This record gives sequence, C-alpha cells and structure tokens, in this order.
Amino acid sequence: VQLVESGGGLVQNGGSLTLSCAASGFTFSNYVMSWYRQAPGKERESVARISSSGDTTNYADSVKGRFTISRDNAKGTVYLQMNSLKPEDTAVYYCNARFVLRNYWGQGTQVTVSS
Repeated sequence: VQLVESGGGLVQNGGSLTLSCAASGFTFSNYVMSWYRQAPGKERESVARISSSGDTTNYADSVKGRFTISRDNAKGTVYLQMNSLKPEDTAVYYCNARFVLRNYWGQGTQVTVSS
C-alpha cells in the first residue's frame, strides 16, 4: 500500500497550490479519502474529505470556500486545490485513505505560505 503526496511548496499569501495523492496497492474506489494537515506544535487536523464515489465532500470551516477536494477513481488519485492561501495554512499536508478498519497515511508534503 502506498499513498504518495506531491505538489507542496512555497507560495505567497493569496496564492494557489494543488496537491495530489497517488494511491496504489488497494482498491482506491472503495475508500473514503481525506486530506489532513499538521502545523508545527499543533495536532493533526482534518482539512477535507471525499466519499468513495466522489459525490460527497466535507471541509473544515477554516478552508471552506478556498479549498476543493476531488478524486479520479480511474487514476487512483485524490487532489486538493488550494486557493487564497494564508500563512495559517502553512503545515505538512497528509493524504489519508479509510475503509472500515483499514486506515492508510501518506508521508506528507510541506506547504509554506509566506506573508
């Protein structure tokens, strides 16, 4: 099982980034996919979640209207489009896959928003 995040980097306040998470080793279309983030000195928090079919999405209040989660089940990939980025969005972003008792994590990708 592998979840490989990419797309992180350094961006200015108000900028945009798109994160990708490529999954392998499991039946991607069965899994609820989520993005989490963890800032230095803080607990990991949920950012966005998408159902296995892609029909339902949920967002943390702090990112609603700015971030969009999507998935391509044919490619086994989940995305996080991040617009209007703020310095408080700076964190390591993690991809998560969950199905019943199975729970997988990626290694994380750093997003830094400069002020």
